[in-house]
Amino acid sequence: MFHKNKRIIATSFIIGITALLVTTPFSLEAKENKKTTKLEAYLKFTRVLNLIEEQYVDEVNTTTLINKALKGLLSNLDAHSAFLDAKAFKDLNIQTKGEFGGLGIVVGMKNGALTVIAPIDDTPAARAGIKAGDIILKINDKSTLGMTIDEAVSLMRGKPKTKITLTLVRKGESKPIVVTIVRDIIKIQSVKHKYVYLDKDKKEKALYIQISSFDAKVVDSVKKILKENPDAKGIIFDLRNDPGGLLSQATGLLDLFIEKGILVSQKGRNKRENLVYRATKAGTYKDIPITVLVNGGSASASEIVSGALQDHRRAVIVGEKTFGKGSVQIVVPIGNGEAVKLTVARYYLPSGRTIQNKGVDPDIVVYPGEATKKNQSALEIKEAELKQHLKAELEKIEKEKKKKAPKKEEKKSSKEDEKLKKKIIKEEDLYKDAQLKSAYDILKALILQKEQKEK
Repeated sequence: MFHKNKRIIATSFIIGITALLVTTPFSLEAKENKKTTKLEAYLKFTRVLNLIEEQYVDEVNTTTLINKALKGLLSNLDAHSAFLDAKAFKDLNIQTKGEFGGLGIVVGMKNGALTVIAPIDDTPAARAGIKAGDIILKINDKSTLGMTIDEAVSLMRGKPKTKITLTLVRKGESKPIVVTIVRDIIKIQSVKHKYVYLDKDKKEKALYIQISSFDAKVVDSVKKILKENPDAKGIIFDLRNDPGGLLSQATGLLDLFIEKGILVSQKGRNKRENLVYRATKAGTYKDIPITVLVNGGSASASEIVSGALQDHRRAVIVGEKTFGKGSVQIVVPIGNGEAVKLTVARYYLPSGRTIQNKGVDPDIVVYPGEATKKNQSALEIKEAELKQHLKAELEKIEKEKKKKAPKKEEKKSSKEDEKLKKKIIKEEDLYKDAQLKSAYDILKALILQKEQKEK
C-alpha cells in the first residue's frame, strides 16, 4: 500500500507543478508552454507505466518495462539507433575487436526488411553462399519482421560449431531459400593484395588491393603495400561486400590519394557533430591511376571512399550501386553495463551529396558474372601481330615435345616462388570476374592516358 501511496503522491506533485506552470505570466507563456508539453508527455508515460504495473495480466517489474520502452523508443527513431542491454553492449565490444563467434555477415535494414549488406570473405556465411541483398526472413524459427538489427545479430551469434538456419528471400528466386550454417570464430583479415600484369612480357604490373572491412589496420596495411611496390603502375581497389568500419581509416585512405580539398563531412543537429575532414598534401600518391570495384554490399566507409574518389575525379568506379548507409552513430554508456547507440549525424561527400538511402552510382555499371572471351584465329590477327602469334604457337608445340620427353630432375620451387604464384591474378581469373576484368581494362586505359600526358 505504501508503495502505491508514494506513487500517487509523486504523481500529484507533478500535476501540481503542471498547474503552476499553466498560471505563469503571459510574458513567459511560450517558454512555459514548452515545459508544460514536456511534462504532459512525461505524465502520460508515467500513467501508462503505472497502468501496466497494476493491471497487466502478468507481473512485470519497472526495470523490465523501462528497458522494453527504451528498445522501442530507439528502434523507432531509425534502423541504426538502439538501446543496448548489458549482453548487447558486451557483444558490440567483442565485435569491434575483430574476432567473435558467428556467421560472418553484416546486416542492415533496407525498406524495413533485415537485409544482408555483405558476407565477409572466408567465413561460414560466404562459404554457404549468402549474398549481398539477401533478405533474412527467419532466424531458426523466429520471424525477423519487427526485429531490430541488434536483436538479429544477437540471435545469429553463438558458440562455434553450433548450427543455425536462415530462411532467405533472394531476388530472382521464386521460393525462399533455407540455408543451414555452422557458426565459427570470425577472424577478419581486412586487407589482402595481389598483382596483375599489364603486358605479355610481365614487366609491368598493377596492384589489386581488396579491403573487406575498415578496421584499425587498413591505412597502415595499404601504406606498407605501396612502399613495397614502388614500381606499380596502377591500383584496383576491391571494395565489394565491404560493410564499412572506422571513419578515420576511410579518411586516412583517401588522404593517400587526394592532394587537397574536402574528403567527407558530417552534419547533425548538434553543432559539435558538424565536422569537415580535409586532405593533407604530404605523402600523397596523387598521380597513380586507380579503379574501384563496388556493389550492393559496399556500405558506409567503403561508400565514403568510392564516393570521394569519384567526386575528386581521382578514380573510376566500376560495378553496381552501393548500399546507401551514410549515417553516424555514437555509443554512450549509461551505467550498469548498458549503453545507447544513437544516430547523431549524416555523412556528405565532397560534392555535398548524401549517401544515406541513395548510395554511390558507379561510373561504369558492370554486373557480376564471367566476361566473354572471343577466340581469335590466325586469320583474324593483324599482320603486325601474325609473326608473334605463330612464334607463340611454335613454342606451344615445343613445350608439348618436352613434356613427352624423359623428364630431368627439376629443382623444387622455393616457398617464396609459391607465395608469389598465389599472389598473381592470371588472365583466366580476370575472365571469371566480369567486374574485375572491366576494372582492369579501364585501369590500363588510365595508365596509357597518363603516360601519353607525360611524354
